[in-house]
Amino acid sequence: MIVIDKLCYRSPLRYENAGEKFAFAVITLGICVMSRSITVACIVLPVMGILTVWKGGVPLSRYLHFLTVPLAFMLLSTAAVMFHIRRTPMDLFAVPIGNWYFTTGIHSLLYGIQLILTAVASVSCLYFLSFTTPMPDILEVLRKLHCPKLLIELMLLIYRFIFVLLDTASAITTSQNCRLGNRNYRTSVKSFGMLGSSLMIRAVQRSNKLYDAMEARCYDGTIRVLSESRPPRKKIVAAIILFDTALLVFALWRKFLI
Repeated sequence: MIVIDKLCYRSPLRYENAGEKFAFAVITLGICVMSRSITVACIVLPVMGILTVWKGGVPLSRYLHFLTVPLAFMLLSTAAVMFHIRRTPMDLFAVPIGNWYFTTGIHSLLYGIQLILTAVASVSCLYFLSFTTPMPDILEVLRKLHCPKLLIELMLLIYRFIFVLLDTASAITTSQNCRLGNRNYRTSVKSFGMLGSSLMIRAVQRSNKLYDAMEARCYDGTIRVLSESRPPRKKIVAAIILFDTALLVFALWRKFLI
C-alpha cells in the first residue's frame, strides 16, 4: 500500500460519514479557488492542517513533507510571475544586468504570494479528503451524486493498477539491485530503461488477466464494491455549513467591499 492509503485506513476520521468529508473538502476548495484571497487561504490552510493532523491522526512531519511537494512546484512555477527582466526597473527592487534589470514590483510579488497560498490551501483540502477517506468511500459518494458509471469504473481500475504497478516496479528494482544494475550512472540509466519497458509489458499482461478474471466472474459492465454506510451527524453537518457559510461571506466581503 502507498503511504497515503496507509494513513487513510489508520485515520480516526475514516469512520465518519464520507459525504460530510467530501462536501466539506470540495466546498471549501471551491471557495478558496474562487476568492483567490490571501486571507482566505491563510484561514483554510491551518484549519485543514489542524483537522488532518489533530483529528485525522496524520503525523505532523509527514503532513508537512507532503505539503513541500506542491509548495516547491508553486515556488518554481510562480518565479516567472514574481520576477522580471526588463529595461526599466520596478518599484520593489532592481538589480542591473548590463542594460537590463532583474526586478520585481510589490504588485507582482503579492500576486505570486497569492497564487502560492491559494494553491497550497487548495491542496490541503484535497489532502484532508485523501488522508481521511478511503477510495471506495469516495467512489460511493460520487455514485450517489450520479457521476457517470464509466468515469467511476475508470477511477477504480486506475486506483487498483497504481498498486499493481508499484508492486511490479518494486520487484523489478529489487532484482536489478541484487544484480548490481545500479552500481554507476551508466548502468542505472540502462536499468531504468529496462524497468520502463518491462513495466509496460507486464502492465498490459496483468490488465488482460484482470479482464479475463472479471469476465469469469460474470462481469456485466458494472463493478460493484461493498461500502460501509454511516449516517451523517447533525452536529458535524451544522459545523460544516457554519464554517463554509462564514468563509464564503468573508470572501465576498473582502472581494466586493474592500
